Amino acid sequence: MSVPGITETLQYLTFTLAEEVFALDVSKVREILEYSTVTKVPQVPEFMRGVINLRGSVVPVVDLRLKFGMAATEQTINTCIIVLEVQLDGDVIVLGALADSVQEVVDMEPDQIEPAPHIGAQLNALFIKGMGKCDGRFVMILDVDKVFTNDMIDLVNDVMDAAA
Repeated sequence: MSVPGITETLQYLTFTLAEEVFALDVSKVREILEYSTVTKVPQVPEFMRGVINLRGSVVPVVDLRLKFGMAATEQTINTCIIVLEVQLDGDVIVLGALADSVQEVVDMEPDQIEPAPHIGAQLNALFIKGMGKCDGRFVMILDVDKVFTNDMIDLVNDVMDAAA
C-alpha cells in the first residue's frame, strides 16, 4: 500500500536522531555541514539552538531531537547540520537542522513507502510523509514543510531579526 502523492522513485537523505533513522527528500537539502559553533539567541524555545554564519548569511539552527521530544543532541564527531530549504506560504526559508549523523542517499520506489501510522490525537504525526522500507528496517520519511509550522517560521524570522 503506497502513499498517495508519491508516484515516482525519489531520493532521500537518511540521518539519525538517537537510535532512529529518518529521511528527507534530497530536493529539500541544500548542503550538509560539519557541526560548528552555534551562536545562542536569548529568549527562544529550547529546540531553537541559535544561528550560524553561512557564507555571510544568518541561518537559524533547530535541534530536531528536542523538536520531536527527545533528549538534546550531544555533539560528537558525527554531529552535523543539514541545511534545508523549507516552503511556507510561497516563501523559501533556509534553516539548519542538527542530526546525530548523516547516513546515505537512498532511492525509494513508491511501493517501498507505506502511509504514516495513525497514532492518535495526542501525537501530531502530520509531519511524517510515510514509512519507508530500507535495508530491512523502517525509516520515517519527514515532510519537512510540515515539520516547521507557521509558528516555527515566525520564530525563525524573530531569531534572524535578533541576530542581525
